[in-house]
Amino acid sequence: MASSPLLAEEFATHALSVQYEDLTPDAIAQAKVFILDTFGVGIAGSSAFGADSLIRAADTWGTGEEATLWGRRKRVPAGLAAMANGYQIHCQEFDCVHEGAVLHPLATSLPAIIAFAERHGGVSGKDLIVACAIGVNISAGLGIACRAAMRFFRPATAGGFGATAAVGRLMRLSHEALVHALGLVYAQTSGTLQPHVEGSTALPMQVGMNSRAALQACDLVRAGLPGFKDVFEGPYGYFPLYEPEWDLTDTRVVLAKKRWLISELSHKPYPAGRATHGGVEGLLVLMQNEGGAKIKPDDVDSVTITGPPVTARLCARPDLPDPLPNYARLCMSYIGAKVLLNGHIDLAHYRGAELTDSKTHEVAKRIKMVSDGGSDPNALIPVSVDMRLKNGQTKSWKCEQMLASPTRRLTREQHLAKFRRCWDFSAEKLPTDSREKLITLVDDLEKVGDVRQLVEVMTAPIRGTSGAMAKL
Repeated sequence: MASSPLLAEEFATHALSVQYEDLTPDAIAQAKVFILDTFGVGIAGSSAFGADSLIRAADTWGTGEEATLWGRRKRVPAGLAAMANGYQIHCQEFDCVHEGAVLHPLATSLPAIIAFAERHGGVSGKDLIVACAIGVNISAGLGIACRAAMRFFRPATAGGFGATAAVGRLMRLSHEALVHALGLVYAQTSGTLQPHVEGSTALPMQVGMNSRAALQACDLVRAGLPGFKDVFEGPYGYFPLYEPEWDLTDTRVVLAKKRWLISELSHKPYPAGRATHGGVEGLLVLMQNEGGAKIKPDDVDSVTITGPPVTARLCARPDLPDPLPNYARLCMSYIGAKVLLNGHIDLAHYRGAELTDSKTHEVAKRIKMVSDGGSDPNALIPVSVDMRLKNGQTKSWKCEQMLASPTRRLTREQHLAKFRRCWDFSAEKLPTDSREKLITLVDDLEKVGDVRQLVEVMTAPIRGTSGAMAKL
């Protein structure tokens, strides 16, 4: 009796067999949406905290001009581009997410795919769409199999496998070689949750590291170095060590090409941890009074935001008077205070004097997030917001599906407004006409012969401009 294939073998079969024609129209459409969205947040991340330091360090690691740093003129070796662009995508908590898998699949996959495409050439728009769909199916396919609360940072750990499958497909690795590449990326996997607890830039750094590791794993296998096969179920495999409770039933539906997880991605409408988004929307709703008048921050006595255990676990952290940007983006009290004070939350609210603004921290003291004690370790909904005003009035709101989730998708206008705002935050100023050209290219991505056209558009500087920080 033949033994069942290893999961690594099933992943390799899937990655090498998917054809553009297998994708549903919605999967193709959503791939385009989130490729553009990910480019946008990656460009915005070029001026975020830590990006300059990362690039200065990378300057000592070797030279080469294989691939581009998004939002800059600079070209670097492909592996460094994958790492830096991965960092830039995730460092502002603005990148798309698969809520059921609790991970950001394109943050690892797209930088590795584009770095390879720039280095190798000849990767078409259709190739890019297929590679992204494969990467999401593999990484989010791991995520939806998990049945316990996260013990490691899944966007980095699972994300690296998706990126490896996508790059291996583009490299045209053999089935056996791709299985071994999955082993070699596992040998490099990183993803501790401790930076999440401390609000450290090491968190998005892990996303970048696993993106680079995916490219390296494929390069190593192509050069003839073997990896290993029992990557996921072996006694020291990914599941026993990283995700000890798992069920592959749903994952195998994905691998049978009956479900495309790229169609299930959610936008991040707000630049903050996804676990805060129900709270943000609730505050925006409750701030509106009948007749159009808005509740003022000084009118609010207290706000309690209640959600599933993972929301409180990730974002119920105490407000700090001088937080690091990455800490603030995951602090419901800080984010809620900015919403009450400004009527929105923006990338600019995590920069400069905004972080130490005394009024923000005074208002934050009145906002708390708590767990509802639910049993699902990965659920992000339902979320309720209860606001008590100083006049004794109480207002409540409840969310069963978060804004920008697959059942409440952003409109095209909202999607493009976010992308255009991100473009403003490029480290080196980019032309407005290039921004609009990139939108058009991605809209017609299946017609693009070489995706290096996309990179040329989104990194072209304005002549005579020395480079400036974003418009705040």
